[in-house]
Amino acid sequence: MLSKLINYIRHCAKSFFIFDGFKLIQFKQLTLVRGLKTLIQAASMQLHPGHKVGLTGANGAGKSSLFALLRGEMQLEAGSLEMPTSWVVAHVAQETPALAMPAIEFVLDGDAELRHIEQALASAEANHQGELIAELHQRLMDVDGYSAKARAAELLNGLGFSQAALQQAVSTFSGGWRVRLNLARALMCRSDLLLLDEPTNHLDLDAVIWLEGWLQSYRGTLLLISHDRDFLDAIVNHIAHIEQQTLTLYRGGYSDFERQRAEKLALQQAMFEKQQRKVSHLQSYIDRFRVQATKARQAQSRIKALERMEMISAAHVDSQFNFEFRAPISAPDPLLVLDGMSVGYNNVPLINKIELAVRPGERIGLLGRNGAGKTTLIKLLANELKALSGKRVEGKDLNIGYFAQHQLEQLRPDESPLQHMLKLDPLTREQEHMNYLGGFDFKGDMARSPCVNFSGGEKSRLALALLIWTRPNLLLLDEPTNHLDLEMRHALTLALQDYEGGVILVSHDRALLRATCDQFVLVADGKAEQFDGDLDDYSQWLNQQRLKDKQETQADVADKPNKNDRALNKAERQARIAERRPLVKELEQLELNMAKWQTDKKVCDERLNESALYAASDKSELQQLLKKQAELSGQVELAEERWLELHELLEAMPVLD
Repeated sequence: MLSKLINYIRHCAKSFFIFDGFKLIQFKQLTLVRGLKTLIQAASMQLHPGHKVGLTGANGAGKSSLFALLRGEMQLEAGSLEMPTSWVVAHVAQETPALAMPAIEFVLDGDAELRHIEQALASAEANHQGELIAELHQRLMDVDGYSAKARAAELLNGLGFSQAALQQAVSTFSGGWRVRLNLARALMCRSDLLLLDEPTNHLDLDAVIWLEGWLQSYRGTLLLISHDRDFLDAIVNHIAHIEQQTLTLYRGGYSDFERQRAEKLALQQAMFEKQQRKVSHLQSYIDRFRVQATKARQAQSRIKALERMEMISAAHVDSQFNFEFRAPISAPDPLLVLDGMSVGYNNVPLINKIELAVRPGERIGLLGRNGAGKTTLIKLLANELKALSGKRVEGKDLNIGYFAQHQLEQLRPDESPLQHMLKLDPLTREQEHMNYLGGFDFKGDMARSPCVNFSGGEKSRLALALLIWTRPNLLLLDEPTNHLDLEMRHALTLALQDYEGGVILVSHDRALLRATCDQFVLVADGKAEQFDGDLDDYSQWLNQQRLKDKQETQADVADKPNKNDRALNKAERQARIAERRPLVKELEQLELNMAKWQTDKKVCDERLNESALYAASDKSELQQLLKKQAELSGQVELAEERWLELHELLEAMPVLD
């Protein structure tokens, strides 16, 4: 009996060991190739359940390809990848179909098992299968299905969707908001492995802070690609870094990784310098004695030793980005004053009585929840939006440099970075422009290549380069770090620190805000006022606002019967309807236009993907298509911004019971 018990314990222990090992993600001598380029060579690494890993490396190093491998969309060149076959892998889809289903139902579809149980339950109830119904209700309870809709609503709310937006059709949302829907759907999935590739790119600061908290409590294994160092530091406990085709795992957050890598590079550099001294000594001996018969044998042995020596590469730690802001030609003080200004749309104010003076050297960060009006305020400052009331006073020779994401679409796709620079400043020598573009990593052939196939990060770098060349004395930057990698963000931070003009910045990158801004303005409740605190205080303020919103929602539900009894009088109700009507009408027309432009752009994109078009000797059709593609992209981008503004205004208006 005792021997049977011992054998049973051994069997359980063995089974447990196998099961525990099976849960690992293991790379064994993994080699990953895309096209003719080797991305990762002979990498071995283990990721344990619950690890939160930041995947870093230069653009093109292979981060997204590694994600594709984990999703089963790429094949290995050599080696092996082992991961549990039972694991549910969640990732953010790249495209969102224009569906008629409500946003909350789209997000609930992220939990495939929940939907399967719901369908089976509906079928069982239709067929009056009592025993199966009871079993399915138990399974629904096991997957926390009864609270699923509340969890989906919480996800959408955290990512910036209003309560009214939960029931809107997916097709009515613009591109950036559809990305958020895809993110919410991925988070809704009860996954074992979550793959997130730049999840903060289309989020504002309050949504980034909310997502950070959600990911901190995520219980599965997380692989995260992000260029936001504060975001990485708050979430990950390991960094997997791809460099020179090598994949290395570091313990700790991103700041820990930077310290460890710096120490490693310093040691590598010291070893390199020591080796170079030894190489120099050996070479000197060879040069002196190889011609002497008595020393020839010793010289030959040293030649062989030099050949056998494993060369240690020099540590190239310098960033490929090296630029600074050109000194403004003039510096009026103050640069710009807004005196009691109100701004909004269709004579409906969104922000009232703005009092703001910007002086040279001041760095102001704009804070505020999604839809509060940060972009509206920065458009007012840029003079792209006219005030409803108040006074604007500009300093003499004010030169505004305005950066926003929609300006990327204004780049001419058939022209190179150098051609853009020559049109901007035809009097400057071409070589000087080439040297300047090199600081933004547009070197050699890339500086002369059409920007039609540039990535989002490359377009952002070019737009910044063009902006900086104009020598503005007031910089207005609306999410300048979208699509920029860590090296470029660092270079931009250093350049802004030395910039002599005024800066007003909207960004979800807290590292940039902390390093750049010396004061903050909070846009909230129809006002823009100085915020007395730092980003940690702002995070606390956001939490208080979310708690307040939750309490108001609960109170609203409790008081709804009483509110219905206190109906608005007919005249007031008609006035509110009349106020909303032009906005609703404009919104409907905008959605029709957007659908048409998106369809036209899709047709244009498909035609541009045809290789025969580029092989044709007559390039006129290609040029027309490229021009049309750029125009449609710009129209869609501007329409999406206006769509968001209209929704902000409609949400700010009193609700009609």
